[in-house]
Amino acid sequence: MLGAAVGAAVTVTLVDRATAATAEFTMQLGWLGGGNQLGEVAAKQLGYFAEEGLDFKISPGGPNNDGVAVVASGRAAVGQVSSSPSLMLAASQDIPIKCFAVSAQKHPYTFFSMKKNPVHTPADFRGKKVGIQATGIILLKALLAKNNIDAKDVTIVTIGADMMPLMTGQVDVVTGWLTNTTALAVLGPDRVDLRLWDCGVHLYANPYYATTETIATKKDMLVRFLKASGKGWAFANANRDKAIELLLKEFPNLVAKDERAAADVMLAYCFDESTRAGGYGTMQPAVWQDQIEMWASLGQFTKRTPKLDEVMTTEILAATADARPKLG
Repeated sequence: MLGAAVGAAVTVTLVDRATAATAEFTMQLGWLGGGNQLGEVAAKQLGYFAEEGLDFKISPGGPNNDGVAVVASGRAAVGQVSSSPSLMLAASQDIPIKCFAVSAQKHPYTFFSMKKNPVHTPADFRGKKVGIQATGIILLKALLAKNNIDAKDVTIVTIGADMMPLMTGQVDVVTGWLTNTTALAVLGPDRVDLRLWDCGVHLYANPYYATTETIATKKDMLVRFLKASGKGWAFANANRDKAIELLLKEFPNLVAKDERAAADVMLAYCFDESTRAGGYGTMQPAVWQDQIEMWASLGQFTKRTPKLDEVMTTEILAATADARPKLG
């Protein structure tokens, strides 16, 4: 099942062994393994990482895994968080990490309502009760601020990941990732979707990051990792049923039907008009700058507002420009 709470992390351990034929490269997940790693699993199973000289392994994590801290401490060299604001917040606290690519071009975070009481536009939030996880409240506040809606006009109800508060009428709106197709199934055909991205809050999902030192001293390793990952995601895009078979081989606890439905949604976020032009993993500095300015206006940076070049770099993207699949 695809989707993760805002702030959840994936970490990647990388050991460059000069005397070995391959380099150990372990992806440590901050969540249980699943469809968010569809491309990496395909690349592993099909030997794409091995072709790049990487001995790639995936190690599932759990809810107590702080991937940013692990990477920053040097215990892991590369990571992946679920949502881009986590990296901005880390940089604002002088943690020396930067994003070097993103997996999903637009964040799948979405507000769900029902046709009998729909929320089609940001203006429709006025007078509504919004059921939302604690980690997502800042996203709602960003939406309201972006669209000049007084927060007092909206009632926030903290809930878990369950969609039932909407079904039972306790709230008018619930939130989640569009990729979480299993959880959304209970809402049925009368579901109304309003994406955070379409409300003017432009965030990236599943960004890859590393420390500034790793980017400076292990650039070749990051290049090889991104090339293999991109190739794996391209295979998954073109061979979806087979990719799910490979995913279940890696994570046999998953349900094939659920993952197959979720894959169609996630792949649409991984490959769109941006990747058709810039290749898998591409990202826009202007989108990052807009995020920084938005989070600053919301008072989210308690120490200082980070600069753009402290949050992201296009160096690895430039080095892989001819290798990353241009699909969309």
